[in-house]
Amino acid sequence: MSKQVIIIGAGGHARVIADIVRSVGDIVVGFLDDAYECGKEIYDATILGKVEDCLSYRNECEMVIAIGDNKTRRKIAQKYQCNWYTAIHSSAVVSPSAKIGQGTVVMPNAVVNASARVGDHAVINTGAIVEHECEIGNFVHVSPKAVVCGVSSLGDNSWLGAGAVIVHVTRVCENVIIGAGSTVIKEITEAGTYVGTPARRIK
Repeated sequence: MSKQVIIIGAGGHARVIADIVRSVGDIVVGFLDDAYECGKEIYDATILGKVEDCLSYRNECEMVIAIGDNKTRRKIAQKYQCNWYTAIHSSAVVSPSAKIGQGTVVMPNAVVNASARVGDHAVINTGAIVEHECEIGNFVHVSPKAVVCGVSSLGDNSWLGAGAVIVHVTRVCENVIIGAGSTVIKEITEAGTYVGTPARRIK
């Protein structure tokens, strides 16, 4: 039976998530977004109200937060108790032994391999790879074409930029930003922003 899904957010990220929902045969009931007027038609669905209105629908529909920014996604998820929808595109490859948390989004052509763990409300973006036995935390964003190699970890609230790589058996702590195209070749134990190859802390 098809699931009824409301998407929180109505920007470009929401457009992609709407495609994901529909790719598996589920139904986009509408969007919630503080920036749009209720009743506006967008992406073949309707703006149903503001974000806080999710509470009015939580017994009827599942919710997914379509906001790429980790802090904003975390704030909404922690404020509202909803039945969270996990969105996995039909073209994504997710191992049967992998675990995907509630509210997480796995975008087109992404790969989550054997025994990997992905936390709640994470984003595994287009073409990203999470290899075997990796641990991806809550409210993490793995950007397009980024790679987390086998037996590595990426802590809560962290962001791995587009095309960046964490090499095999490497731990990255919480609250870290890895710049696009960077390569992490050794453990990161201090929160901050890291760029380059090898990745070095800049702030």
